[in-house]
Amino acid sequence: MKAFALIPLISCSLLSACGGGGSDDNLAVEASVNAGADLSIIEKTEFTITAQGSPADGTFTWQQVSGPSLDGFPLDGAEQKITAPDVKTDSNIVLRVSYQSSGSSAVSDDISISVSSNNQLPLAVIAQTLPVTPPSVYKDTVTLSGLESSDPDENGQINSYLWQLLSGPDLNITTFNEATLSFSHPLLESSENLSWQLTVTDDEGGKASTQYTMTLNKTNELVDANAGEDQNIEEFEQVTLDATSSETVTDTYQCKWQQLTGSAEALSDSSQCTTTFFASDVDTDTILSFEVTVTDTKGRTDTDALFIDVSPKSLGLINDSGIGECYNNTLRINCDNDDFPGQDAELGRDSFANRLDKVGQGNLAFDYTKLNEFADEVADNSTNFSCIRDNVTGLVWEVKSGISGSLPNTPLRDGQNHYTWNLSDADSGAATTGGANTTCPSNTDCGLQTYINEVNAVDFCGGTNWRVPTYTELLGLIDYGKQGQRVLIDTSIFPHIPLAGAISGVSLPYWTSQTAVDGTSLSQAYIIDMSSGNDLAYPKDKTAYVRLVRSR
Repeated sequence: MKAFALIPLISCSLLSACGGGGSDDNLAVEASVNAGADLSIIEKTEFTITAQGSPADGTFTWQQVSGPSLDGFPLDGAEQKITAPDVKTDSNIVLRVSYQSSGSSAVSDDISISVSSNNQLPLAVIAQTLPVTPPSVYKDTVTLSGLESSDPDENGQINSYLWQLLSGPDLNITTFNEATLSFSHPLLESSENLSWQLTVTDDEGGKASTQYTMTLNKTNELVDANAGEDQNIEEFEQVTLDATSSETVTDTYQCKWQQLTGSAEALSDSSQCTTTFFASDVDTDTILSFEVTVTDTKGRTDTDALFIDVSPKSLGLINDSGIGECYNNTLRINCDNDDFPGQDAELGRDSFANRLDKVGQGNLAFDYTKLNEFADEVADNSTNFSCIRDNVTGLVWEVKSGISGSLPNTPLRDGQNHYTWNLSDADSGAATTGGANTTCPSNTDCGLQTYINEVNAVDFCGGTNWRVPTYTELLGLIDYGKQGQRVLIDTSIFPHIPLAGAISGVSLPYWTSQTAVDGTSLSQAYIIDMSSGNDLAYPKDKTAYVRLVRSR
């Protein structure tokens, strides 16, 4: 195409206006330029563009207007040799030439260059990278790699991979769309040939495929028992034994579990490949071992074993609440209810009561052993005992003697005797010793310290370290599962409970050794009401019952 520029003609129509008697007309100077015909070329090839301009004494300047970038622009000169860019798809380039001649304005012209993509197809290559030393055997990880595939284009790349198993046994493969493909060498009764195809696609959509053939060797042992991983659990937990990862060349197989070592556990069904049991109560870390025998339909067998490390559960050294049932707002319900979760009967020691290996007797997780006056154990069903050993806390508790006579004409440890709070090893605050021969048979006074001294003096149950229990220790005797009964304590373990109401204001108050700090004085100590389980800050100068305790 051509472009022109016109210098206006200046004329004088009047000789007088031009300043003389004659005239010289200035001729129009016209410039033009032609960038040449539009071109169609192939990527990365060299081509020439030539511009023509008039008048002939001008200069040429080339610029790129649009399209994939070309190196070196702007360029000066009518003729230019250019290399077409590497393009991924057919593209168009527009170049513009500007021409400037002497005495004329600059003119320009455009040329359009169509660049065709000339994609070279990729090269697909398969290489086996695992095992490092072939051939593979059963359970080996076999890896095929397509990473050696390439795109011959200068700036090309492989964008995607697609693997296909054309023939061979079923394999457990996670993905077929990665550069590498891995699988485990299966259990085979005879060697098998596998045929693979890999198709790669480059960044311009070009595709290429290749095939690869390999052999998987047969396995000598055609049954592979798998008892599962070793386990670490706590006592009372449910344990699952699972042999379903075993392999055979037949479609089905059977399992048989047996325990090899450790205290006998009750399996839910030893003839199932998956079975369960609840770990027994243990005092120290214990190792259990189990073996599974897997048998295929042709009678071929294999065995495998696992170990289970059972550790004691951290249930604490205090007694639980004694509550063994769950409730909704009004009624008893089954535990593990999603609408009423996390109830006391589902938590702590009591929830495992039916699996505890208890030493003695007691409701749920309470575990008491009866002792005679010499601190020797006696039978659980004995009615002649003097003390109780709590096998959870390790404490030894006083058992009161039978209620007889009327105060103060009662035996030393009669259950109906009651005392003021007075302890020599504590700040007694406003406590008094209590009058002699009033609420107890002592000829000295009816304060707690005097009673402790008298019990220690007779070496009661083989001990001279009897004391008043702490708040937590005494509360640990309360069995809240007995709510609604007269006494919230096991009376077969702790008999001779006095009648309620003998002490005004509280039904069955028992002293603790803990002073109640009320901010103004130390005149009160905590008592626990054995009929309700409630605690109360109680004046030390009033009387309450006491049940002594000692550490072994």
